[in-house]
Amino acid sequence: MREETPATPYDRLRAARPELFGNTPGGIDILFDPADVEEARRTAGAGAENTGAEHAGAEGAGAEGAAAPVGVVYADRFVTLVRDAVRFPGGAPGLYVRMLSTVASPGAVVLPLTPAGDVVLVEHYRHATRSWHWEVPRGMGAPGATGAENAVRELAEEIGAEVTELISLGRMHPDSGLIGDHVELFAARIDDFGSPETSEGIRRIVPRPWPEVAEMVAAGEITCGFTIAVLTRALLNGLLLNGLPGNGLLGKGKPGNGLPGHGLPVNTTEGTGEKH
Repeated sequence: MREETPATPYDRLRAARPELFGNTPGGIDILFDPADVEEARRTAGAGAENTGAEHAGAEGAGAEGAAAPVGVVYADRFVTLVRDAVRFPGGAPGLYVRMLSTVASPGAVVLPLTPAGDVVLVEHYRHATRSWHWEVPRGMGAPGATGAENAVRELAEEIGAEVTELISLGRMHPDSGLIGDHVELFAARIDDFGSPETSEGIRRIVPRPWPEVAEMVAAGEITCGFTIAVLTRALLNGLLLNGLPGNGLLGKGKPGNGLPGHGLPVNTTEGTGEKH
């Protein structure tokens, strides 16, 4: 039996998610011709200068070179690590690593808002940093689920809340130099919340007025990029009361004044989304 090579799952990934492999004029082109791929591997192995290796994920000097597999180099049910052969805008070939979610469903970040306009935060332990973090509920997508469905599920799982109104705040790219996926941002109006989901590493759920949350961000007490992003979007779209502390220029809307036409129907879904 022929041993499966890294290129085989790479081809499957290309077929399943072609949007991840398009080339744009003036950008970094992915190379597919075998001769071009070999040239890129040799160039990376030789440590050629000016290959574009200053980019996050780009491999130049010190890379494995001709021995480095090109294609899917690691995959589990959470993440897929891909090494592409590329040609940089300056014309030099090289290798570039990307990280993708294995499930093609957008992760969701949800800002819970109480009837009083308070922001609901969770204190969540994160293995990657070996630290406790103040965050809003978030998680990876479940197979076949939309971002809105993932958002509703995350609130139910992490804080035991039911959504009365879900407001889309668009998408964000957590690390555009390395991670190929986007997540979807939402604000959610809730009437109440439950107990912490301790099995998920959550030890506290606390409602806080927006000015206090803003001070936590300014003081570096909130360091989660997803949380800071969704708070910023909500503020700039008038969803947070009282604006910025000592400022009063932004966010002085009334409860319910979101983006026109951005309210989404709430459909509770069953799923097994993963936490990251």
